[in-house]
Amino acid sequence: MDETNQAATIWRKSTRSNGSGDCVEVADRLSGQVGVRDSKNAHGPVLLFDGQAWRSFLRALQQERSVD
Repeated sequence: MDETNQAATIWRKSTRSNGSGDCVEVADRLSGQVGVRDSKNAHGPVLLFDGQAWRSFLRALQQERSVD
């Protein structure tokens, strides 16, 4: 993702973020992709996932959480 597109993208942090600044941010309106970046490095690299991979990731997190 180039810097121009990244600057125009709306990023959000988890509602469970503790405010320490050590978070990931997610952008989910990127032409069928989901972007993930480190909130401490807003101009750094962005990981891009297709929608199906992102949904699978979220399901795995929910399953892990229900086991704990």
